[in-house]
Amino acid sequence: MLTNPTLDQMQALGLTGMAAAWRELTEQSGTNELSRDEWLGLMLDREVTLRADKRIRNRLASAKLRFAQACIEDIDFAAARGLDRRNTMALAQGQWLTAHEGLIITGHTGTGKSWLACAFGRQAARLGHSVLYVRVPRMFEELALARLDGSFPRLIDRLTRVQLLILDDFGTHTLSDQQRFHLFEIVEERYQRKSTLITAQVPVASWHDLIADSTVADAILDRIVHNAHRITLRGESMRKQKSAPLLTGAENGEINQP
Repeated sequence: MLTNPTLDQMQALGLTGMAAAWRELTEQSGTNELSRDEWLGLMLDREVTLRADKRIRNRLASAKLRFAQACIEDIDFAAARGLDRRNTMALAQGQWLTAHEGLIITGHTGTGKSWLACAFGRQAARLGHSVLYVRVPRMFEELALARLDGSFPRLIDRLTRVQLLILDDFGTHTLSDQQRFHLFEIVEERYQRKSTLITAQVPVASWHDLIADSTVADAILDRIVHNAHRITLRGESMRKQKSAPLLTGAENGEINQP
């Protein structure tokens, strides 16, 4: 007799998981044998699970990952890319995130850098960290426009506040004076406070020349390289290996996009 009013109260309080569990328990046979504590425990478990799933979905929606379905479980370690399983799975545990360390993924075009970065981004969201994915060329364009329309402080705050910032496609061109300044602002605010994941086609040894100004380059690299883990993907672009699908389906989708 109290089922409907109880459900209404749960829904009004936002206890959607508990309401669903209550409904299922009342419809199943044999649940009358459960004690009140067991009923309450099952309902609370459902509510906790539902809220945790919702938080992860919200974090992933905010992350704007380029490959939204990329995940650690789908990594193909059999592909000839020099990707070490033990090291990758250790990074997947997330200690580098809680320690506010960085991760740098380098390799030629088509080796799966962006997909792998998104997989780490999804894993970070699962572990309770806020995540944001941006392509570096687009980020510089947005920062330049933000300086003109007055939204620069808000954009910088967004880039520096997130717990894991993924900077994809770094080093596609030599940085201008303004871009060097923007990059320094970001890495300075994040240094030892938040984690940054960077992907690049060019090796880290060439980054100093890409930044161009030696003084600024020293300051930037000191903040993003020395406390970062590194993954170097080897091999040529998978575009040249049409007959041998060594990457996962998601990774093949990455390299076949225009």
